[in-house]
Amino acid sequence: MTLHCQKIGHGLPPILRSATADLLTKYGPLLFDWAARHGSPLNLVWPDALRENFAALKGVLTERRVVHAIYYGAKANKSPGLMQAALSAGAGLDVSSLYELRDARRLGADGARLVATGPAKTSAFHQALINCNALLSVDSPEELEDLIHGLPADAGQQPILLRLRPRDQSKSRFGMPPDAIVHCLVRLAGEGRLRFDGLHFHLSGYRRETRVAALREAADLVAEARRLGFFPGMIDIGGGLPIQYVDRARYEAHLAAQAPEDYRTGKIPDSFYPYGSTLSAADWLHRLLEAEMNQGRSVAGYLAREGLTLAMEPGRALADQAAITVFRISRVKALGPDSHVIFVEGSSFSACETWFASEFLIDPILVPATKATVQSPPVRAYLAGHSCLDEDVISNRWLTFPTAPRAGDLLVYANTGGYQMDLLENEFHRHPMPARFCVIEDAEGRPNLVPDTIGEV
Repeated sequence: MTLHCQKIGHGLPPILRSATADLLTKYGPLLFDWAARHGSPLNLVWPDALRENFAALKGVLTERRVVHAIYYGAKANKSPGLMQAALSAGAGLDVSSLYELRDARRLGADGARLVATGPAKTSAFHQALINCNALLSVDSPEELEDLIHGLPADAGQQPILLRLRPRDQSKSRFGMPPDAIVHCLVRLAGEGRLRFDGLHFHLSGYRRETRVAALREAADLVAEARRLGFFPGMIDIGGGLPIQYVDRARYEAHLAAQAPEDYRTGKIPDSFYPYGSTLSAADWLHRLLEAEMNQGRSVAGYLAREGLTLAMEPGRALADQAAITVFRISRVKALGPDSHVIFVEGSSFSACETWFASEFLIDPILVPATKATVQSPPVRAYLAGHSCLDEDVISNRWLTFPTAPRAGDLLVYANTGGYQMDLLENEFHRHPMPARFCVIEDAEGRPNLVPDTIGEV
């Protein structure tokens, strides 16, 4: 296994879970066999990693005696295996579409295990959520009216949250300002078919400070709702728990050293996901609960005193280390005396970064098909798939491979479970969608593949 680096001393090798490292170092030939049988790119999923991540978050909340509800944000990855792992671990599911809801129901989830937090719910989605009595986050007064008009006359109480748009998110299209929340509460006072369970917000970025500020706003609205005769029992903080893709020191060194010429575009992206996060998701959550809420009381203390459940919908944080993507190299093409493009089979998985003028700042792992007989000079290259669009690439970043990649070699991207696999997947050029399998160990500890489908998980 060979890790490339962009600049000497400033490479970005991924943090690897032991099961992933074992597959690459001990069972490399299996990767070639799987790619030959199932094509490239090939998505491999470890459901047990999600269960471990869930246990870590739950442990923090239990230690702080915080009543909680954790829902896996299923939009992060369309793997049924990860959805099933969440359910089997005791988590719920956050479903963002009628189709995610249908899959959740086919996996055995009842309404008590489901929440729908997205803003653009269709009437059919509303109806399906009502039919199973799932918790529903209402994004606007307009959605509330749509929901009321769609309720059967004899409907039982449908649980809802009202989605807050905090003051520092005033330009966001999601949620409602506090006065609109109060308007909705007044509207709910005369509607017995809806039960107001609490407030929800979902913020951009990963700063704890913005969550604490939003919690303070939510606390004021909880108090106002109780004055109006409601009994809210939940504050839902959405997602946005950070994870650690690469070593923090390496990441900071890379950012400090990068220059425009390190990108084929000649431009450093304006922003990146914090791949070298200082904290794990569990550490971040612990510090959030310890943060001061009001009057010297911590967030955990406030929740306990007010009898509130803390809900959240981690996606990426629960899928951390739960998947890898394997590409087979089809050609290495020289573009000049010191630059190349490496073509890999299939669509480009990280278009969700490059299409948004950013970059997936993790080095791929080169797995050679055969041992080179002669030591080759380093190769500088960027990565592209089979798209005919010049700007549709896997990496704009110039990557320096100490050993020259060759056709038939594999490139493995680690930790692709959170959005990287399928956010912009399509059958462009009629390439089939990438195959996806769950990796399960047999009785002897050898990894085996199980189709990642609802009938198999």
